[in-house]
Order: sequence, then C-alpha cells, then structure tokens
Amino acid sequence: MPSEAELVRAFGASRITVGRAVRELQRAGLVERRAGSGTYVKGAPAAGALSFGLLIPDLGETEIFEPICQGMMASPLARQHALVWGSPSSADATKDERAWILCRQYIDRRVSGVFFAPLELAPDKDDVNSRIASALDAAGIPIVLLDRTVLPYPQRGQHDLVGIDNRRAGFVITEHLIRLGCRRVAFVALPNAAATVDAREAGYREALYAANIALDRGWIRRFDPTDATEVRALMDSARPEAIVCANDRTAARLMQTLLRLGLRIPQDVRLVGIDDVEYASLLPVPLTTLRQPTMQLGHAAIAAMLDRIARTDLPPRDILLHCELVVRESCGSR
Repeated sequence: MPSEAELVRAFGASRITVGRAVRELQRAGLVERRAGSGTYVKGAPAAGALSFGLLIPDLGETEIFEPICQGMMASPLARQHALVWGSPSSADATKDERAWILCRQYIDRRVSGVFFAPLELAPDKDDVNSRIASALDAAGIPIVLLDRTVLPYPQRGQHDLVGIDNRRAGFVITEHLIRLGCRRVAFVALPNAAATVDAREAGYREALYAANIALDRGWIRRFDPTDATEVRALMDSARPEAIVCANDRTAARLMQTLLRLGLRIPQDVRLVGIDDVEYASLLPVPLTTLRQPTMQLGHAAIAAMLDRIARTDLPPRDILLHCELVVRESCGSR
C-alpha cells in the first residue's frame, strides 16, 4: 500500500484519520504492517474452514480435558476452524460403545482431523483404543492424541501426542518427598489406568533408584482409594511415610479415606498428586501437586493438528510441556 503520507496527499485527509483507517484495516485482518517496510494487503484466506472432532471419552470425568479444550478454542490458530462435539444417539451405551459411535460419526462427517484422548479404566481399553485409531487411519483422518498414547506404556505408536512428560512428572513429585526426608514412599493408582499412569510410576521408581532407596514392591498398589480395607492394608503392611498418587482425583479420594481411618495428613502420612485440578487447593488438606499447563496444551494441540495436515510426511512427534510444582500443606513442607 502507499505510505500514510501518500494517502494523506491522495485523499486530502488528516494524518490522524489515515492512521486510524489503516489501524482499523489491520484489526480487521485485511492488512499487515511490517516494521521498517510498510503496510501490505493480506492474501485471501485459504478456502473453507476445517472441522475437527473431539473424541474424549473421559470428558467430564478427568478434569484436565475441559481446560485443554478451552485452550484449543482460545488459540488464534483455531479462529477460522470449528471443533465438533459429537453426541452418541444412545444414552444407555457404555463408555467404550459411545467412543466407537463418535468415531463412526466423525468418519461419516469427513472431519479434517480428530483430537483423541484414549479410553482408560476399562479392562478392554487397549482393544477399543486400537480399533478407533485404526478406523480413523483407514479413513485418512489425522489424529492428534491428547495426554496419552493409544498403546500401553512404553510403546509409542504412529500418532502425534500432546501432553506432559509423565515419567518426569512422577520423578519430580517423588523427588520432592525424598528431599523432605521421606524414605518409605508408596505409589497408588487405579486399576486399568491410562498409559500416563504407568509412565508416572516409572518416574516414581526412577526417583527412588536415584536416591539409593531400595524399592519394596509392596509399596506400589493399584486399587480403589475409597476402599477403607485396602487402604488400611497398605498403611499396616507398607507403613509409608508418604504416598504419591497417580493423579489428583486418586489423591482426593485417598485423602478422604485416610481421614476417615483417623490418620492425619501430613503428620501421619504425607500425600501428593499430579495435575493440579481446580479443587486441589479446596480439599480438607490442600494438596501438593504438579500443575499441568492445560491452556497451553490446547494451543499446542491445535498447532500440531494444522502442522500435521500441512506436512503429512512428518514423523510422529511427542510435544511435551513442562509442569510446575505447587507446594501446599499435604506434603508437610512450608
């Protein structure tokens, strides 16, 4: 475009009016101002916005997914595109059945890509997840995985993954307890959990090894943390000074059970989690945890999807963001 001085001369307007007009064009996305170069008319946008399906069976149950979705929608990269929230037709369907129905809906709609958070806490989750991924692959629909892999840990798979470094998360939160003087540290998770939990357990083991603490296999338990009998058995047999929970939801339930059993946190046992969900600071004893950068994960997921569509020859990537240690009362640290 001509310079502002040239526009003033051409239209007989004031410099203030011309400057305001150019800024309005810039805000409307019609021109681009380059420092030291001038103002340029933007090229026409690519024809047609893209639609991306959200296939998140644990949405509403696993607290991190809603803010990740909010991060996707807030990303400037998502402005001209659409996120599709599928709706299974049968309310009586199981979680794995609903996930498969959504998968078929997205294939029938020919969405441009699918953000998939593989199913967990089901005995046949690995088969269901592989079936969904294979169907989307066969339909030629790109997949970006959220938080977890399709295959069991430590297998990788062939799809882009956006999440945190779960092995490092398990290491960091366990190392924090060790630095506080704990030597008998247990690890608690739910049965049939996602691959992320196995990675966090691996990080927990690594932290004990790095601190020259011999691992007792009885310290690692997969059970329902609301089961008072199981929790009492852990406390009586393992006598842990501290417990690493695979996530904040497990920690919250375990905390309630420990308090019902008359145990004090952190005086009798220290407790930590991973995720920093919204209610972590509101528990009876505010929870020490690792904060997932959920909004930034949403931004990264959109960027990864658009990059995958533009460059189909890229090798599969792990896009892992760092977590922040949030220290509260449950670990006994000031």
